[in-house]
Amino acid sequence: MAGLSKAVAGSRANLPFVYRQYSAEQLKQVLYKMYLIRRFEEGAEECYTRGLIHGTMHLSIGQEASAMGICMPLGEDDQITSTHRGHGHCIAKGAEVKRMFAEFFGKTTGYCKGRGGSMHIADVGKGNLGANGIVGGGIPIAVGAALSSKMMKTGKVVVSFFGDGANNEGAFHEALNMAAIWKLPVIFVCENNGYGMSTSTARSTAVKNIAERAAAYSMPGVIVNGNIFSEVAEASYKAIERARAGEGPTLIESKTYRHRGHSKSDRNRYRTKEEIEDWMSNRDPITLFENELREFGFIDDKGIEAIRDAVAREIADGIEFAKASPSPDISETGNYVYTEQA
Repeated sequence: MAGLSKAVAGSRANLPFVYRQYSAEQLKQVLYKMYLIRRFEEGAEECYTRGLIHGTMHLSIGQEASAMGICMPLGEDDQITSTHRGHGHCIAKGAEVKRMFAEFFGKTTGYCKGRGGSMHIADVGKGNLGANGIVGGGIPIAVGAALSSKMMKTGKVVVSFFGDGANNEGAFHEALNMAAIWKLPVIFVCENNGYGMSTSTARSTAVKNIAERAAAYSMPGVIVNGNIFSEVAEASYKAIERARAGEGPTLIESKTYRHRGHSKSDRNRYRTKEEIEDWMSNRDPITLFENELREFGFIDDKGIEAIRDAVAREIADGIEFAKASPSPDISETGNYVYTEQA
């Protein structure tokens, strides 16, 4: 494979899955998007602090490898459902950050004409059926989309992202049971960042690992380190292949961590500073991926710096696009809320 250093070219078969499956350019694009997710959220956070964005937001800083790893093997026609912490999923599935910023700013050029905001972005053209402010709300929607795919024989695979807090909702269990009975092409992805709001999974969930619950519904349950891109992408690839082959759903538990609080109003008193610092310093997904890319000869420091600079430009341009975009006119308040009469 072009891009591999001489030191590892002869031992390519021993490299992790993604370095055998994807080209150097594809993996560089993954790093670009991981930076794009993080810088987008940092930019949104700064705009919120400056009063340019109202309401609240739920940041996924620290979870970039999970979003990118799951979405990497998906095709453009495949679909996802997302969560209130869904900016990373949106970008990983191909969304434009300028239109996402515009949505945050409440502008007409946003994905939902400025009416959805942070928690309700949808990009149906790219297969993103939408984020959802209801905990576990996207899980049954994904099962419905997967049933449609099977009945219409479209070949689409559907991924449902949800947090650890959703695994105790009734919708989770009902959806997994139905998907297994009908062998639907759906993949359930629990991004377990350790806390449902301020309650740890150890205090809220009877089983040690959420993936263990897959056994009750006769589907594979897979646990991955959600901060290591190669692990997440391999699990996603296998689950997608299984779904396309008509073998039914998979439950993937991606163990990860959010660097920020649950939302902008979170005072973060339930986690220690030492815990947060350990995850940020020693288990940051972007740093871990960069280190692997360097080690295996796919990129050098100059290439990484070029990616960072390009991302910074795209973010700056996106914010300016949002600022310059028009706000909705009050006369259009009811538009896009109800379907038009035939």
